[in-house]
Amino acid sequence: MNIPIKTNKEIKKMRIAGTLAAEVLEMIQPYVIQDVSTSELDRLCHNYIMNTQQAVAACLGYRGFPKSVCISVNDVVCHGIPSENQILKNGDIVNIDVTVLKDDYHGDTSTMFIVGNTSTQAYKLCDITQKSLYYAIQLVKPGLRLHTLGYHIQKFVEKHGFSVVREYCGHGIGKNFHEDPQVLHYKSYDNGIILQPGMIFTIEPMVNVGNCQVRIMKDGWTVKTHDHSLSAQYEHTILVTQNGYEILTLRQNEMIPTLVG
Repeated sequence: MNIPIKTNKEIKKMRIAGTLAAEVLEMIQPYVIQDVSTSELDRLCHNYIMNTQQAVAACLGYRGFPKSVCISVNDVVCHGIPSENQILKNGDIVNIDVTVLKDDYHGDTSTMFIVGNTSTQAYKLCDITQKSLYYAIQLVKPGLRLHTLGYHIQKFVEKHGFSVVREYCGHGIGKNFHEDPQVLHYKSYDNGIILQPGMIFTIEPMVNVGNCQVRIMKDGWTVKTHDHSLSAQYEHTILVTQNGYEILTLRQNEMIPTLVG
């Protein structure tokens, strides 16, 4: 396994790409409301990335994906394709997953949005999923075994009665959208990988209210929970620093509670 260690020059470029990806989520937030189509949200994101940021929407055309961002609603786990026919309604929970390519480097992030007022269970699902991400991020430091992250995500999520999706994971990122290593969100073997300064990867747990099983729709992209239960996902791009971590996709209004230490 060849895990790239980023140079200082590369890290500077990835800080820029990560900031741009975060800004897309900040920009789109006021538009994630009742009666808007997911296709309209995709159009707004696309225009902002291409015209305002002078960057590239990396998802568009990636392995044939037809839209600029992934938008996953309710029981959609990931890779939801924006559509004119999908109109958001009160109570929906919505994940928007953005990857921006700028000066040959990628920034990848996602967050959940709640349309109007939703159920207590949906609020709890989003809260626990986000906290599982924050918990894992706060563990990141040189010398840590990679599998420690997945172990603690799974333990935290299952303690609250939810399940972690197994089929999809975080990944190294840089010039390539997906690089080594794979970052699994559950207890697993990691081939002995130890975190080192200069590694950059995403952590992006997908958490279901019901069981962890998923199914892929006929479009070949959309992944839904097998039991039709709600699913949530949060994602950040993380740099391993000399003493800990840096979140390259941190949003300006994002407050992270201390969960470790």
